[in-house]
Amino acid sequence: MPCPPLGGGAPGFPEAAQPDRAPLAPPAPQGPFAPQPPHIAAAPQAAVADRPGPGPQTAHAVPGPRTASTPQAGQPAPGPQAAPDPLGPHTTPAPQAAHAVPGPGPQGTQGGPQGPPAPPAPQGAQTPAAAPRTLQYRFDGPEDAPVLVIGPSLGTTWHMWDRQIPELSQHWRIFRYDLPGHGGAPAHAAASVAELGDRLLATLDGLGVQRFGYAGCSIGGAIGADLALRHPHRVASLALVASSPRFGTADEFRRRGVIVRTNGLEPMARTAPERWFTPGFAAAQPAIVEWAVQMVRTTDPGCYIAACEALAAFDIRGALGRIGVPTLVLVGAEDQVTGPAEARTLVAGIPDARLALVPGASHLAPVEQPAAVSDLLLMHFSTAWQQDTSAAIPVLPHVTAPAAPSTPFVPVAEIAPATAAPDAAPAPDDRYEQGTKVRREVLGDAHVDAVNNTADAFTEDFQELVTRYAWGEVWSRDGLDRRTRSVITLTALVTSGHLEGLAAHTRAALRNGLTPAEIKEVLLQSAVYSGIPAAGAAFAVAQKVIQEETTPPA
Repeated sequence: MPCPPLGGGAPGFPEAAQPDRAPLAPPAPQGPFAPQPPHIAAAPQAAVADRPGPGPQTAHAVPGPRTASTPQAGQPAPGPQAAPDPLGPHTTPAPQAAHAVPGPGPQGTQGGPQGPPAPPAPQGAQTPAAAPRTLQYRFDGPEDAPVLVIGPSLGTTWHMWDRQIPELSQHWRIFRYDLPGHGGAPAHAAASVAELGDRLLATLDGLGVQRFGYAGCSIGGAIGADLALRHPHRVASLALVASSPRFGTADEFRRRGVIVRTNGLEPMARTAPERWFTPGFAAAQPAIVEWAVQMVRTTDPGCYIAACEALAAFDIRGALGRIGVPTLVLVGAEDQVTGPAEARTLVAGIPDARLALVPGASHLAPVEQPAAVSDLLLMHFSTAWQQDTSAAIPVLPHVTAPAAPSTPFVPVAEIAPATAAPDAAPAPDDRYEQGTKVRREVLGDAHVDAVNNTADAFTEDFQELVTRYAWGEVWSRDGLDRRTRSVITLTALVTSGHLEGLAAHTRAALRNGLTPAEIKEVLLQSAVYSGIPAAGAAFAVAQKVIQEETTPPA
């Protein structure tokens, strides 16, 4: 019998029938910043059987009207955000009636028991400017327990953590949230990882939650790491799941945004299973694969593109040493998106970090190996929860557990320190530094790297001039947005016949938000005023670039 979606969003997590097993009980508390054991034991499982739910839960939705992302020519409209669950029941019970997120109010004591949310505000209480400051969320677990915040991956909803809730909510008050435009959440796109973190803190502030543990997957992990850097007094302990200090390259994520802007989310939905799951799991669990595809399909395209841009700009490699809370870095051994190499970079850079390598799992390890992930999180947050005089966070009592399975999973725990990167040469001035940043954002890292690599003593001064004045001054001015500047640049290149730069700026125009249909209109307009031969040559160049940039992965 279908279970209704929570928060008006994507379907809940489908259950896979698997043998049950006894959970690994957490050890006795170790005290503040206690030394970590050399190994963390957990038994990998493909799935867990139905378990009783943790009790009443409440789902909350951000008030205010849903604002659709800016439609672009040629972009399919997003599908409906709510649909019945075709995949059967899941372990998480249906919530009570949805409530609006209360606005920031009096804040509770740090780490103390949290009471129920404030009464819901009327729908018109928040101004449109204030509404995007909060996130859609739900609670599970005892109201007087310490709060553990759990963040989702890009393209997923809070349901990706359904199988961890029965165990984790026995010990913590679990706070799950949806990214903007995901799971039926209002489509207020966020421009950066830091902005997503600020919205999360605003939501928690409104609920009186001051101090919390945090676990997040992929972009959810990036949000947690950013909070640990910018608001260290709020984060008690941290778990980074399938995360990275830098996600691929900026070019990769900006190209993903171009593909979604041109083709909609269907290409991302179709390829999600191969990015998220191992081939064996995908073949054995078709219901879960279909659930994953539907999660992506019901995401708002504009919010997905904005999240890609946020990941393109995210880079904390130089700041890892400032993360001062106990950190578990958990990664699937077969993760091809943010794999063991990225995990080891995190462990090498974060002073108090340990690595857990989960065999038989890819990017969505909490879905693919739920038992192992649940046990690792229980172990980490039970032994590494930071305490101090300003935040009295309860710790779990010692629980006698059944013996561990005869074939324990032993994750890696000791990683050599990372080699310090050499100091970068100082930029000639602020305009050059700003120009380099904008040039890379518009033209892409690959293009700028190629230009810099071919520069020599004869051309380097010219490249510096272009970077400082063209990109650091003109392209950096506030008078026009980048879409408009791309339109002008394409027109000028066609008119002047300088087609050698047209390919790079066609690629830049796509990244700056122009669709292929809009680029075609620019070239048609140029043909009228610049001549048919020049426009014809421009069409040939632009056509090739558009085909390369907008063709979805096979």
